[in-house]
Amino acid sequence: MMRRWARFVAGSYPPLPSVLFALAWAFGVTGLFAAVQPHSPPWRPGLGTADAALTLTVTLLMMRAVDDIRDLDYDRRHSPRRPLASGAVSIRDVLTLCAVGSVVVLALNVGNPVALVAIGGQLAYCALVLAAHHWWRWPSGDKLLLNLAVGFPAQLLLHLYLYARYLNTTSLNPGRHGVLAVVIVVLASVHLELAKKITRRREPGERSYVDVFGLSGTIGIALVAPLLSTVLLVTGARSTPALVPLAVLPLVLPALAGWRFWRKRTSRWSPVAPALYLLLTFTGYFALSLSY
Repeated sequence: MMRRWARFVAGSYPPLPSVLFALAWAFGVTGLFAAVQPHSPPWRPGLGTADAALTLTVTLLMMRAVDDIRDLDYDRRHSPRRPLASGAVSIRDVLTLCAVGSVVVLALNVGNPVALVAIGGQLAYCALVLAAHHWWRWPSGDKLLLNLAVGFPAQLLLHLYLYARYLNTTSLNPGRHGVLAVVIVVLASVHLELAKKITRRREPGERSYVDVFGLSGTIGIALVAPLLSTVLLVTGARSTPALVPLAVLPLVLPALAGWRFWRKRTSRWSPVAPALYLLLTFTGYFALSLSY
């Protein structure tokens, strides 16, 4: 079993970039809550943040497993080397991994009741999505906007989980600035979701938001969303003008990727740039929080 789990992790959740992304998400988004919260006590990462980072690392692995199960038929056609699609692991192996991971995640948060409820709700929601797929094959993977809407609560609950952790650390009450932080990070995440699937020429059966919004529309949304996110961050964060570059710098990556796509007429948007943008954005959030 352990060997099959290792095959799944290696093929679907490469440890180094996956753990790095989970760490950046946990530390960065928690830092974002601190950056937009006026008159809050200084926030610094501690053991609670480390627990949150480990929680996200395991939870994102389970979300990857759920997505691979739901996309199995699609991957057999377009990504046949993925562990599930190739038969290197079975659905039972992956479900067992999720069960063990759920126990680990709940145990990590047992000392924080509010955070436990948030992460427990996230796990329950993912299980519900998987059950809907198993029993009714709903929603169809070809309905991208519907899938995006169905997947959104799972990510939103992770942000709320980090917010619960932050409030517990600082002894603050929830408020509208927490909502602002969530809107900022969700807009930034829109770029990753859309840009990684931008292409001029789709392979037969390939899924892309270009089919929904058109090429120009998809690019426009993918570029406007991070710009709006940055504007909200600059105007909402309690920072000095000297710190504005920390918020603006990540926009260089979408701008360069967009310029390359149009001027060089490449067939696909850079596959690396969207993930690097979000990673740099999370890092900027964290750096902003340490400046107070």
